[in-house]
Amino acid sequence: MGLQEDYESALQQIQKSYLNESRSPADRWFYQRLLKASASLFDGDASALDLKIASTAVEEMSRAFDMFAPYRDVRKVSIFGSARTTPQNPIYAHTVNAARALADAGYMVVTGAGPGIMEAGMLGAGRENSIGVSIRLPFETGANSVIAGDEKYVSMRYFFTRKLMLVKESHAFLCLPGGFGTLDETFELLTLAQTAKSVPVPIVFLEIPGDPFWTPLMKTMEPLLLAHGLISASDTSLYKITDSVDEAVQEVTGFYRNYHSIRFVDNRLYIRIHRPIPDADVRALSLEFKDISEDGQLVQGSATEAETKDNDVPDLTRISLNYIAKGFADLRPLIDALNRY
Repeated sequence: MGLQEDYESALQQIQKSYLNESRSPADRWFYQRLLKASASLFDGDASALDLKIASTAVEEMSRAFDMFAPYRDVRKVSIFGSARTTPQNPIYAHTVNAARALADAGYMVVTGAGPGIMEAGMLGAGRENSIGVSIRLPFETGANSVIAGDEKYVSMRYFFTRKLMLVKESHAFLCLPGGFGTLDETFELLTLAQTAKSVPVPIVFLEIPGDPFWTPLMKTMEPLLLAHGLISASDTSLYKITDSVDEAVQEVTGFYRNYHSIRFVDNRLYIRIHRPIPDADVRALSLEFKDISEDGQLVQGSATEAETKDNDVPDLTRISLNYIAKGFADLRPLIDALNRY
């Protein structure tokens, strides 16, 4: 097929996709944005390398989105940790046990699909409960034996697309000891939560009894960052450090005991919960958390028109407020309070 035939085939596919009646008007609007951005990129001064990066990234994300789609409604926890960890290392068995307990609690496990901690996580969860997103590196052979060849596995060229998929689809994060890559992933999680560029999630730093990793690291960093005014005291609530598998699993599962999710509608924050709160307790919570609401009020109600239109869990109760904090660290205590019901 020649260049002209390729072009005409692409146009036909675009038109067919755009006219797909199963897609909502919002979907088609975003599709228009994607097409316009592609045209602007091509019409601008982008080099061949620029076009290669952009096209490869979109192709990789498309494959990964398709792979994750059947499991969109299943809770997932991403596990980060070193590829160098051997099965003889006590943290390996610790990871296996944590992943097995999370799978028993109904969670799927997402990892980078490599050896070490990633393999331990998948071994604990089992192949049927594992999703792998690997990176192609010259010194790694590919997916570990647990997930290799499975339909729930995708390989990526770029670290940034891989990291997006490891973060975007998960409802909790379990961070095990690791090197530069693990630290990069872990601190990006904290950055996203601190700046409210993600959604509130439980982030657990798991270490083994008698051989701490995260505890001395954060005991060194926290006072330094606080002394220089580089983080807020509340930012330390974004994560939990523990050497107990049971405590780590409880931190993940307990986070969703009543809390379901959040959404901003017209700059107002709506917290979706499984069970409503007694009116008297809502008033008490308004007083307790007045500092994070512009008008000092929490309001319990039903789904907004926008949420109902999008079929965005419309049956759940909402606690709404005009949230004024800069990140999600100040929201965590409210979520913990809602989970008491």
